[in-house]
Amino acid sequence: MAHTPAPTSAGDAGTEAYVDAPELRLFVMGLFFIFGGITSLNDVIIPKLKELFTLNYTQAMLVQFCFFTAYLLIGIPGAKLVKKIGYMRGAVAGLLTMMVGCLLFIPASQNATYGLFLLALFVLASGVVIVQVVANPLISLLGKPETAHSRLTFAQAFNSLGTTLFPVAGSTLILGGLAKVSADQLSGAELDAYRTSESLAIVHGYLGIAVALAVVAATVWMFRKRLKGERHEASAAFAGFDLLRRPRFGFGALCIFLYVGAEVSIGSLIVSYLMQGHVLALQEQAAGKLIGLYWGGAMAGRFIGSAVMRVISPGKLLAWVAVGAIALILVSTSTTGALSGYSLLAIGLMNAIMFPTIFSLASEKLGPRAADGSGIINIAIFGGAVVPLATGAIADLTGHLGLALLLPAACYAVIAAFGHYARRPA
Repeated sequence: MAHTPAPTSAGDAGTEAYVDAPELRLFVMGLFFIFGGITSLNDVIIPKLKELFTLNYTQAMLVQFCFFTAYLLIGIPGAKLVKKIGYMRGAVAGLLTMMVGCLLFIPASQNATYGLFLLALFVLASGVVIVQVVANPLISLLGKPETAHSRLTFAQAFNSLGTTLFPVAGSTLILGGLAKVSADQLSGAELDAYRTSESLAIVHGYLGIAVALAVVAATVWMFRKRLKGERHEASAAFAGFDLLRRPRFGFGALCIFLYVGAEVSIGSLIVSYLMQGHVLALQEQAAGKLIGLYWGGAMAGRFIGSAVMRVISPGKLLAWVAVGAIALILVSTSTTGALSGYSLLAIGLMNAIMFPTIFSLASEKLGPRAADGSGIINIAIFGGAVVPLATGAIADLTGHLGLALLLPAACYAVIAAFGHYARRPA
């Protein structure tokens, strides 16, 4: 059943009508759950690979660099693919690509080569990008335009549910398998055998995910003709970049770059940060399980935020939570013990509404160019590659994780400015 939307639709996903299809809304929320959970597993893999391959922080952050570089390279091609084959078939293509990435962990483990793990993560992320190009505008299509901000935030809560549950399970399976010795105590054939044995925990986890992705892809394929009246505006290969000349969209794309970079930087360092003697002095597995509190705060905040934004300007709320994130970083880096550790984890609550709110504010009035806009936004997620790498480099240069966290704080300052700028409708 289709309805005529309001003239000022907030990103009507490339169609002139919104679709009342509850089963498709559930499907899209399931996609948010899957790609959110898979992305958050990087926070668990980083300390594992850091130990196995005796990496410094900069080298360990190459996990995030390779994963999020896929957004830079696949964002536009992914949008083109979705515009050519449609949202539902595009989702299947993305899910199958993710499955291939998971299966590539098998040769990576057998060869005990860090570079192959990075390649597997890049392929996995390429599928995530395609699925995300589908999910963000599609959730705007599946309901009334005037509630698009709230609906996208609610869907992102399922993304956060995945990011909360996956690290807890992953910490038990992946970090729990660490042996009594460490890689820096071994060499030669013993080191290779140790790396191969210990990386099997990663393989087992991703094989399970691969099976689940195959089932979901088959289910989505059955519904491939369910979405009627889908229409996309034809454009040249890189036509979407002209959207950056729109001040609101360009500023919003920059903030997506900075937000993802800040969020990923903090998540990637949580285990190492909480293991420090002056913070919580936890063992690796125990610290890994607390990653769930960081992402769980984002989940709770998105459910709350989807309701609050019905009465408070999304832009104003965005500015306030960005300021709150800065305050929590300053508290964490200037204190010790439980206050230091849990104030860092509480930043997840501040992150809650940021991505969906920045996305929807930046995408207002894109109309049939929503898919192009979604592609550009997905390129901006490349911030998850750049900012964590820079944060890791600062940590290596200064030998102080607290100082490195000042870079994410600077990112939140720019986001606060965008919230103030976009506090009124486009």
